[in-house]
Amino acid sequence: MSEEVSNLVTINIDGRDYQVAPKQNVVEAAKSVGIEIPHYCYHPKLSTAGTCRMCLVEIGTPMRDRATGTPILNEDGSPKIGWMPKPAIACGTIVSPNLHVKTKSPLAVVSRQGVTEFLLANHPLDCPICDQAGECTLQEYSSDYGRGASRYRDAKNVKPRNKSIGPRVLLNNERCILCRRCVRFCREILKQPILGATQRGSLTQIDCYPGKQLDHPYSMNVIDLCPVGALTSKDFRFKMRVWFLKKTNSICTQSSVGVNTTVWSREGKIYRITPRRNDFVNDTWMSDLGRMLYKSVDGEDRILGTRRGESVVDFDEAVDAAHELLRSGSTAFLASGNMSTEEQWALKKLAETTGGTVYLSKNICDNDGFLVSEDRSPNRRGALVSGLVKNFEDASPAKLEEAIDAGKVKTLFVCGEDLQSQGIDKARMKKIKVVFLGTRANSTSEMATVVFPVRTVFEKSGTFINQQFRLQKFDAAIPGLAGTFDDLDVISALASRIGGLEKTSVATPEAIWLSMKKDCPALANIDFATIPDTGVVLDASAWRGISFPETGSLHYSPETPAGK
Repeated sequence: MSEEVSNLVTINIDGRDYQVAPKQNVVEAAKSVGIEIPHYCYHPKLSTAGTCRMCLVEIGTPMRDRATGTPILNEDGSPKIGWMPKPAIACGTIVSPNLHVKTKSPLAVVSRQGVTEFLLANHPLDCPICDQAGECTLQEYSSDYGRGASRYRDAKNVKPRNKSIGPRVLLNNERCILCRRCVRFCREILKQPILGATQRGSLTQIDCYPGKQLDHPYSMNVIDLCPVGALTSKDFRFKMRVWFLKKTNSICTQSSVGVNTTVWSREGKIYRITPRRNDFVNDTWMSDLGRMLYKSVDGEDRILGTRRGESVVDFDEAVDAAHELLRSGSTAFLASGNMSTEEQWALKKLAETTGGTVYLSKNICDNDGFLVSEDRSPNRRGALVSGLVKNFEDASPAKLEEAIDAGKVKTLFVCGEDLQSQGIDKARMKKIKVVFLGTRANSTSEMATVVFPVRTVFEKSGTFINQQFRLQKFDAAIPGLAGTFDDLDVISALASRIGGLEKTSVATPEAIWLSMKKDCPALANIDFATIPDTGVVLDASAWRGISFPETGSLHYSPETPAGK
């Protein structure tokens, strides 16, 4: 039992006692018991500023005699509460035993109404055309906590609109409510003072410091932070109303960090990707590049249609051709760290039926020191857990290169990788026959004997295991494009043709888990359907002796939430 759970404190909100975790502010404590306290400037991952005053509540504590320290009681024997003469900000008040809070008192209500009235004094009434409509807290709180009528009759201040402050972000200062979340994000998270406030009073506005622009690789996080329509995405701007979009949980494939994301789609088309909160992995942040990965779904290099040689063939004919090559002997498999754990396990079974050796791709780039590690594959750990490979060194692309040179490989089954990026040049590629499964065309697919077009991470379900050995699930956001197939369909068709597996046993991630649990000790007590949104940390003791130099720094430990 954690310290926070074992040391709960009792507080009273609106006349009712609740047990809440200590060391948190009243906003978070109230939220934990289902009570909303409206706020703009407060964000759980930023410092407390207390500038918007929207979270004003009444605060009281049990009274004690100043001379003796004994509690002062009411006539009925209950503690007498001493209320502060003025409302206090809930975001800046830390819970303590027997703290009393009024969120619905006349003073709290009129305080919120006053704050809302001041915010709307110069705010344009352009909700119907605002890109933030549908997820604007000013719009929501004005309806829930505002007066319902305006007493302001003077002309509104005019401020700069639609100003480009970076390659991916637009700023509309007329809509800004000066919560300064974006300013604190740049200073506290990015460690760069890019944004600040200029002018004074009602003329105050947000802008970049002279000579700077918001071109940081994590710049688009300010869009998520903005509670109104002041900061908007150039990529998503005016493309779709958010209430038309379906939200799907997914995992960013940019690196082994395993950033949790939400994919927003409608009618088979993805419109944007935003970060999903996971305190153990990414807090509430993600990189700008990770947000753009959905564009690969409709990219010009997307492979559509199975191919044998130069000819487009149907799926069964392609399976027959691949089957002939795989059973001819001297077979090897190049697996990918972008494959799901389920696909890696199914590939292991296919390799066992053919007697082929399995190698694992390696994609290494610079570590950005935040949420992008040097290991640019989301699931290399999955290859260990699934048993696809025993270690990275013996299954490295360099070993595959040696095997080709030695004439030990005649047929190579490649899963999504470009052989040239793995150090295998075209001269070596000409020595072998290649069966290629992939989503995007590359030099390997062009030279392959058989090509299977498969689906992106947005078009299928499965799991990844990140650099913490945290098992995380992702769901299909959109249907697969016409002319593509699920990787499991291809692998299961070949496995059943060769005779190693029943086709239905590897047809879906759910079906695979029934066998994986028996085959993979680290997954023995986990059901696919019950994997929580925050993931499950696996017992990695079996791989403690394996070096992971390509992982980069482990930003967040599996046990401790980020920022703790």
